[in-house]
Amino acid sequence: MISGLGYWVIRLICASLRWEIIEPPSLQFVRAAGKRMIFTSWHGRIFMSTYHFRDRGIVVMTSRNRDGDYMARVIERFGYGTARGSSTRGSVGATVECLRAIKNGRDVGFTIDGPLGPRYVAKRGAAYLARKSGNPVVPFNISADRKWVMRSWDHFQIPMPFSRAVVLYGDPIFVNENASEEQIQAAEVQVQQSLDELRDRSDSWWGRR
Repeated sequence: MISGLGYWVIRLICASLRWEIIEPPSLQFVRAAGKRMIFTSWHGRIFMSTYHFRDRGIVVMTSRNRDGDYMARVIERFGYGTARGSSTRGSVGATVECLRAIKNGRDVGFTIDGPLGPRYVAKRGAAYLARKSGNPVVPFNISADRKWVMRSWDHFQIPMPFSRAVVLYGDPIFVNENASEEQIQAAEVQVQQSLDELRDRSDSWWGRR
């Protein structure tokens, strides 16, 4: 019942939004090369992300707890696959599932500061997936001009109906399969910087016009 309610709340609110999607030209080259994408964003933006990426068969990493159970049921209704695990529980198994999904031609995604924060601090994992799979990390951020912000650790955002929403994608970040530990760490810093920049730009998107 809870999952069904969550599905309809997301669908009805997000269907009313006026969406603007901004992609860098480099993403077209990634698609033309037949590469899969490792999408990363912040935990507090799950609401809008779930709707924006619907029905693409993306495999998403979800936590092995009660909240993760509810979330898995909701996103499966939107056409996602799930890899159960997080940075705190079941990370190895979930990583293997994500690599298998990429090998089978599916994009993957996860919230890089989840499941418990700290907020807006990227955890390890994205660069490792990129190195092992040969496919790029693609940071993105979604913001709404009018929204409710929850008093949770992630400042979970729910857009108000009929708001404007913007989706900003960053340039793809590749990691060589022979990358050293230092190079992997440098890629992780690059992911953090890209996500920070995208969040700052999208959150102030309408104030700049």
